Amino acid sequence: MVRNGHAPIVTLPYRAGVGVPPGVEVLDFPGLLARARGHGVDPYSLRRPAFHMLITLTSGTLRCSLDFADHVLGPGDWLWVRPGQVQRYDSPLDAAEGRIVLFLPGFLDRATAERAGADLGVWRPAMVPADTERRSLRRLLDLLEHEYTAWDGRQGAGHVEVLRHLLAALVVRLASVHGSDGGPVAGGEPFLRFRSAVERDFTRSHRVEDYAARLGYSVRTLTRASQAGAGVGAKGYIDNRVLLEAKRLLVHTDQPAGVIGQLLGFPEATVFTKFFRRHTGRTPTAFRLTARLGSGS
Repeated sequence: MVRNGHAPIVTLPYRAGVGVPPGVEVLDFPGLLARARGHGVDPYSLRRPAFHMLITLTSGTLRCSLDFADHVLGPGDWLWVRPGQVQRYDSPLDAAEGRIVLFLPGFLDRATAERAGADLGVWRPAMVPADTERRSLRRLLDLLEHEYTAWDGRQGAGHVEVLRHLLAALVVRLASVHGSDGGPVAGGEPFLRFRSAVERDFTRSHRVEDYAARLGYSVRTLTRASQAGAGVGAKGYIDNRVLLEAKRLLVHTDQPAGVIGQLLGFPEATVFTKFFRRHTGRTPTAFRLTARLGSGS
């Protein structure tokens, strides 16, 4: 596999396998390869899945990239690919052993999804749990896989709820590896609502005032909540999300910078260029060039 920094992104919708529970699947790597071939998808292409992927290894190593970060996963490591992120496998899937959990946005209950940041399209690093955490994660995954393989289509809604609760336990445990113990999120309800609103509307609005008006908070409240929850003020949080999407589109598509700016809600190409230069020190065109040569960040 040759890495191609400007290969087009494949938007990957969720296509349920035959005879699987609605909304969730548990696959090993051979199963993933077979699934890709069955749908006519190159398993090593750049893709932007419309679903979640929890990737973990039991043996060997796997190289993959996620939103401008390269990862080498070993046994017991985890990587969570969220909908809308740009992901690619950079080493053969048949040279390692592991499992992948696919699930749709909305499959988890709302409280679990919010606490774990499940439906955010922002980059998160790979997880390297401690030994005790790895054992707990492995047991939860084994339970989830056991209930998944027991599905034959006749169990009904009750069995789906068992799968939902087991998956919820797994993602809450994974969230704890990132420093969350499942307790109240820093920034509280204002930050949770702001975070979700930005993910939904960042291509349409870049102003904190707009989000404050829609959510019923003051600008000061959102700024304080974002600072507590993300370590950056509300305006910085919005700008970071816009910037990440701009980088994705610049590196992984051939669309002109002006068109990308329009897609991200900028009224003119010059406004987008000023925004991008202010945050990166480079023009969009210069960033695209250096990133494709392997020196972008």
